Amino acid sequence: MPKEKRSSFHFERALGELEKLVEKMEGGDLTLEESLKCFERGIELTKACQKALADAEQKVQILLEKDGKAELQPFNPDDDIA
Repeated sequence: MPKEKRSSFHFERALGELEKLVEKMEGGDLTLEESLKCFERGIELTKACQKALADAEQKVQILLEKDGKAELQPFNPDDDIA
């Protein structure tokens, strides 16, 4: 069975959710337990966004480093997943 592509991750959606979590936490109306859940989710979103940015940066590097020419190279974002 082929691996599912990471295209199901939506960077902008994750970033928007992260912004909403920050606003919610800054509001100061959450219980400690709610704050911890929001913080945990925020960490998950941050890591996912950082991974997406690192993958995009790698794609750009692949394009720019091939003998100074912009040539497409195979790229598999799942290679770095532990």
